[in-house]
Amino acid sequence: MAKPILIDAVLPEFGEPTVQPLLSGAIYQARTGAALAAAAAAGHNALVVYGDREHAANVSYLTGYDPRFEECLLVALPGRRPSLLLGNEGWGYAETAAGDFDRLLCQSFSLPGQPRGQQKSLAALLDDAGLRPGMRIGAVGWKIFDAGDPGSDESWLDLPDFIAAHLRKLGPVRNATALLIDPAAGLRAINECDQLASFEFAATYASQAIRNVIFGLRPGMTELEAARLMALPGLPLSCHPMLSTGPRASFGLPSPSAKTIARGDPITMACGIQGGLTARAGFVVADAGELPAGIQNYVDKLAAPYFAAVVEWYETVGIGVTGGALYDIIARHLGDKFFGVGLNPGHLIHIDEWMHSPIFPGSDIALKSGMAIQVDVIPATHSPWFTTNIEDGIALADADLRAEFAGRYPEAWARIAARRAFMADTLGIMLRPEVLPFSNMPAYLPPFFLNPGRVLAMK
Repeated sequence: MAKPILIDAVLPEFGEPTVQPLLSGAIYQARTGAALAAAAAAGHNALVVYGDREHAANVSYLTGYDPRFEECLLVALPGRRPSLLLGNEGWGYAETAAGDFDRLLCQSFSLPGQPRGQQKSLAALLDDAGLRPGMRIGAVGWKIFDAGDPGSDESWLDLPDFIAAHLRKLGPVRNATALLIDPAAGLRAINECDQLASFEFAATYASQAIRNVIFGLRPGMTELEAARLMALPGLPLSCHPMLSTGPRASFGLPSPSAKTIARGDPITMACGIQGGLTARAGFVVADAGELPAGIQNYVDKLAAPYFAAVVEWYETVGIGVTGGALYDIIARHLGDKFFGVGLNPGHLIHIDEWMHSPIFPGSDIALKSGMAIQVDVIPATHSPWFTTNIEDGIALADADLRAEFAGRYPEAWARIAARRAFMADTLGIMLRPEVLPFSNMPAYLPPFFLNPGRVLAMK
């Protein structure tokens, strides 16, 4: 029976994209139509979708517009063109979006102190967009509230109060975010071929950024100098770049600082571009002998059991597999409190880094073709053994979707095929046919970052 061991491996150059997938206006129109149909089935007369810089995904999904500085509000009703309410700086930028919508200038969405000379009241703008008294309005923010949120009900809205108050004057308003992000039935849970190709594009750059750091890291660099190795191409990020060493590394989320990286430091790093994220963690050492006193068994105690758990996760995930089955794998391997795995062992990824998760105890949600999933299992030991991480993105695609992807995006498909072959031939990870790895360091886990060619594999 195969078990995790350290091997010397050569990580192939999978390449970077030369073609950027783009979504057509027809896709956005179809999405808006589907959203209105879902809203009507849920008893809503109108759908209002909020967006801002941190919560851009739902508006972007329906319109192609991602707010850069300001709030925005999409108002959609059956039988008429949607309206997008925009501030001063979003007004012109919205013309770059491929979606089908009318623009309405809402200067109250503009930054403080900017001109308000063309201002109409928000009430008047909502009327211009087609909202009328007595309508049953479904409001989409970015979060679902459920039984896990004590005291919550469908009246809880995650919109700014000045917007929610105006909507409530018109009629009953209910949280409709689940229509888009529910992990079983939400529209964004299943992606078109073009969207998956766009995610592979993003994940390739995000993973290559982390790969650049791991293979270029040297003691004596500052964290800022190490982060420069990411060489990010300027694509929109889904989270702040993370890189920290020493005591701060245990917190996982810090941005890089001017701290000098020392041999023996724990290190963690992550890069998220809209549609893809890669993260890794380990130690700034060349071998176990350079680890801090008392944790020379880091690989046997933490990294190897973790790798074995994630490998079984990888070899199990597939169309029809339930989220509960994936959860049980991680609980069986890493359920001991030493590992400290607290968050969902995997989740859906989209334009936002965490959309929702079908993976939780007892979940009977079956995974489907078109889902984009983050392989996100993070121990939080809070001990000298620190942590490890092998976080990357995958997608699930049935035979028809695979054929469409391969035919329309042959360059991306070649990267996916090469990654699958590397995982099987070098790392001993046997994926189902429908599993498409999107990372340029797929399941690649070097516990000692100064020896990045020494990695865990199943042999």
